[in-house]
Amino acid sequence: MQIDKLRGRELDQLFQSILSLRDLEECYRFFDDLCTINEIQSLAQRLEVARMLRDGNTYHKIETETGASTATISRVKRCLNYGNDAYIMALDRVKEQESE
Repeated sequence: MQIDKLRGRELDQLFQSILSLRDLEECYRFFDDLCTINEIQSLAQRLEVARMLRDGNTYHKIETETGASTATISRVKRCLNYGNDAYIMALDRVKEQESE
């Protein structure tokens, strides 16, 4: 697995820090300190692209609605098709939380 190449103490610390956040407000505060606004928006855009691809939207519609490049859309699609199923896992969990 490609993620094995990433594993290490520093990344474990980052992920443990994210998992320790208690609510959306803490997430906003943490990510505001951690990333630039553009980096945060880029991450959110990729997740929205994944949601739209999963829902069967066309590249054109995704590009128009999100502003994502076709390169970004293609990368996300490749992850959806050949990745670790993490986009699907995260999107399913968000959907479950919204329906509760």
